[in-house]
Parts: sequence; C-alpha cells; structure tokens
Amino acid sequence: MTVLDSRVDSPDGDPEVLVNGTAATMPVVDDIGAGRGPSWLDGWLSASIGDIVSWYRHIHANPELSRQEFRTTQLLATMLHSAGLQPVIGPTGTGLICEVGTGDRCVALRADIDALPLQESTGLPFSSTVDGVAHSCGHDAHTTILLAAGLALASAPELPGRVRLIFQPAEETMPGGALDMIDAGALNGVERIFGLHCDPRVEVGRIGTRVGAITSATDLLELRLTSPGGHTSRPHLTADLVHALGTLITGLPALLSRRVDPRSGTVLVWGAVHAGEAPNAVPEEGLLRGTLRTGDHDVWEDMEPLVAGLVQSLMTPLGVGYELHHRRGVPPVVNDSESTAILRAGIESALGSDALAGTKQSSGGEDFGWYLEHVPGSFARLGVWPGDGVMRDLHQPTFQLDERALLTGIRVMVHTALTALAS
Repeated sequence: MTVLDSRVDSPDGDPEVLVNGTAATMPVVDDIGAGRGPSWLDGWLSASIGDIVSWYRHIHANPELSRQEFRTTQLLATMLHSAGLQPVIGPTGTGLICEVGTGDRCVALRADIDALPLQESTGLPFSSTVDGVAHSCGHDAHTTILLAAGLALASAPELPGRVRLIFQPAEETMPGGALDMIDAGALNGVERIFGLHCDPRVEVGRIGTRVGAITSATDLLELRLTSPGGHTSRPHLTADLVHALGTLITGLPALLSRRVDPRSGTVLVWGAVHAGEAPNAVPEEGLLRGTLRTGDHDVWEDMEPLVAGLVQSLMTPLGVGYELHHRRGVPPVVNDSESTAILRAGIESALGSDALAGTKQSSGGEDFGWYLEHVPGSFARLGVWPGDGVMRDLHQPTFQLDERALLTGIRVMVHTALTALAS
C-alpha cells in the first residue's frame, strides 16, 4: 500500500509516491460500516484506511481544472496499475476507464475528477496548493472513493462479473466530459451505471436517493444587444438599449412562467448584465447572461425554440439589435426505479437500513445525465456533514467534508456493484 505526499512536484515530474513506513503516522478515521462484510472488503478497508485518507488529502491539495487533469489521471493510472489492473486513459489525456473482474455482465461506477476555479479558504493543513483552484465540490472525494472501491474489488477472491470504473474529466464545464467518455466507449456493454455526489445537507453515514429526476437540465443564455446610441435626453431618436435589457431581464422569465408547466421546475436567473458608463448616454452595446434550468426532460427538449421566439417578441417593438446564444448544457439526471432499488439495496447492505434517506430534486446541473441517456442507472447524495456545526455548501471556498464519508462511499459503491451484478 502507498501513501501520497502532498507535494505538487517531484524530480521526475509526477506526484511523488512514498512507501508507507509506519501505519501509526497515517491519518485514520472511523469506518461507520465496519463489520458488515464481505470479509475481504472489511479486511481491505481495515488495512487501507490511512492510505485512503492520504490519497484524498493529496488530491485535494493538488486540484486541476476541467480538461487539465493530466496529473490526476496519471496518478490514478499508476495506482490502478499497481494493483494489476489495466486502465485506459482517455483520448485527450485526461480521465480513464478501468475494469475489475471478468464475465459477460458489466456495471459501471463513475466519479468526476476536476476542480473549480475558486480560491480555497478552509485553512485545512492540506488546502489547495494551486492558486485560484480548489476542490470545493467534493470531486476529490468522488475520485478517492472510486479509486479505493476499484482497488478493494481487485482484492476480492471472486466477482460475479465486471465492474467498469469511469474517472471522468470536465464535469464542471458544459456540455460536460461525460460526452467524451461515452464517445471513448465508456458505456459499451454496460448494463447499468451508478454514481455518488457529496451533499453537505445530509449527515455522514446516510445516503439520499430518489426515483425520477434528481437534478435539472441546465442551459446558458447570452444576449448581446446593439443600438446606434445617443443622448438620454432624446431616447425617441435612438433605440434605448438599457430599456431593452430591463425588458428582457423581467420579461423573459415572466413569459416563460406562462408558457411552461410550473410543475417542471423551470427557472431563468440572470447572473451578469453590462451596459454603458455615462449616465447621460444611451450605450451602443449591452450584454446579458444567465442560466435556464428545468427538471423536465421534455421541457428541456423544447426550450431552445421557445426562448428564441419569446426574445424576438420582446425585442421587435424596441428596435434594438440582438444576438441570442443559447448554449445547451446537460440533461436532467433521471434515476430509473429498478436501478434505484438496486442502489438502495446496496446502501442497506453496506451501512444498514438507517443509512437510507430521501432527497429532493436539485436545480443544479450534473452531466451524469448524459450517461442515463444511453443506459439505466441511479445517482445518489453522499452525506458529508458531521452532524453538528455549519453546513458548508458546495461551490463555496469554505466547503469541507467529514472524511468518514470516504469510507461510507466506498462501501456503498462496492455493495451496489455487487448487488447489480447479482440481480
């Protein structure tokens, strides 16, 4: 077993791997599911707890942005190779696929490996060493959990089939690195796929599941407006660009609320608006950006032409020129009932019935939805809140998790794969 040094650089340019000298010097956390079996999993986790936490802390300290996860990918490949496995790195050099076991049947487990362009402010001793980049969404935990689950499965005396590990890059970009992995054959021959995501609103030791949509489709809207410009004392002699921006800001969400079923959870929120500097001049250019989200797959399919028509109806009377860029993002993650039943059985087997929790649909986007366009599967919320103190939300520079969640996540992934192959 190996422990990873938290230093970014080593003489050969790769993350340095140190041979573990003394188990007592390694970080150790409690294993909430200890003793629930199978015996080979209990034994592997008991011997590897310190290593697992060290892997997590190393990945946390050395984050990489979307499509730049070269060192993380190489680290994973090295660790999997060391267990006698044959990982295949993605065509862009980031992300990898690796199988454990043999047989005709195959299920997949997925983790995302990229970080966010945020400056960490947790003050942890293993905080990010990369300026302006941080694992503030828990992808470092997802990566560690899948790596450890794969290595644990590789230690099993026998498996009832194949488990495909998908370490995916670029989840934080649209339309997402899931499409790259699918194009690379990640789902070829796969019956079902499962994934976990950290949830700071769920207590560690519990897993939130849901049948149906658990996340929302997410698109980006950008509108660039143009006008001849002019003096604010004579708006009737020009096209009032700022007024047009205001019309769009309030009018487009209002019209959407009357054209889309309110039960779909559709919401348009603007995040950026720019126009002009002088208070007495009508500007010639303006910019408006926002996100459009819906929890309904059918609504998402129809959204682009609907938005285009509504924008035209709002802008035509105002005489302002515009260009609408509607960037399709990711579909909603829609868990099918059979896969969710398998996942729940895996959770109960791994942690007991008390670990089962429900969860609400989120308005956030997650490119795991692309996998579910091709094969059935289920996505769950991994509890990472210690149970007291502040719930530090995702995508905040203060986000941190209870490291016991690493072990609960590993157990759930392993048991879910075994349950799926046995079903």
